[in-house]
Amino acid sequence: MPTLFSFAEYSHISKYLCDLPGLKSGCFSLVRHSNQELHAEVQSTVSGEHCIVLGGIAPPDIHMLSLLLLAHTLRKEGAARISGLLPYLAYAREDKIKAGQSLATSWVGALLQASAFDEIWAVDVHSKHDQELFAVPLESLSPAAIFGECLTKSALSEASFVAPDEGAVARCEAVRAAAAGVSSEEIAYFHKQRTRSGITHHGLIGRVQRRAIIVDDVLDTGETLVSACQRLVDAGAEELYVCVTHGLFSGTRWRELWSLPLKQLFCTDTVPSCAHLVDPRITTLPVGPLLRAKLAARL
Repeated sequence: MPTLFSFAEYSHISKYLCDLPGLKSGCFSLVRHSNQELHAEVQSTVSGEHCIVLGGIAPPDIHMLSLLLLAHTLRKEGAARISGLLPYLAYAREDKIKAGQSLATSWVGALLQASAFDEIWAVDVHSKHDQELFAVPLESLSPAAIFGECLTKSALSEASFVAPDEGAVARCEAVRAAAAGVSSEEIAYFHKQRTRSGITHHGLIGRVQRRAIIVDDVLDTGETLVSACQRLVDAGAEELYVCVTHGLFSGTRWRELWSLPLKQLFCTDTVPSCAHLVDPRITTLPVGPLLRAKLAARL
């Protein structure tokens, strides 16, 4: 019977999984010695078992180190297979080969493989290129149905779906297809350019209606979304809605969104801090049911 090992900060997700028939909960502990070295202990018997680790690798670095050490310990104790359930796959955006610069997506994949992971399941991985760079099988779980259901309940009819760049068009198409009753023309998208001074959007492809729904995978500093929203207002949009899978909310630049006609920001809880947001302008959507369905299909 597969065993789930969940880190404490993901309790908002594990509560959807722990009662799945055919899945048992495992026990482990992680401590630091007085010299600050990490030490892991597994209290469950895992020899010959399939172990599923629910956690993350996003900073602070203790998260990645803890996840890797736990997986290595599980293999040492005889686990037959180790699957990583990482709702938000950090470092996935550093997937372009540039001279003299790190390729962190590939590096992370190698670390996970070296620590005994056999496969990784994540929500809305940044690009298909990530899967090519990874040293272990990487499966991306689409949150399109989650956003589609929310948009349908919000009755956002006659809206344009907009991708902030060409790389987000497929993600945007998936959400539009899942949003029953939200009529729309073809997906509109921008050409995005990174410069020394920041991100700029130009060359809007497609027509934008009065109401626009922007779909993207990550809200980090918010620079991309602020720029895209500004251009949409220039193009005639009067109401803006944002669907973003992973809410990092780094720094303060993203707060400029509220100075624009942004009515609501829909964000999943793949990042633990998003499970505790209290801003009424931000609707947090649980990914627990999505991950439960994934595990149920594998048990």
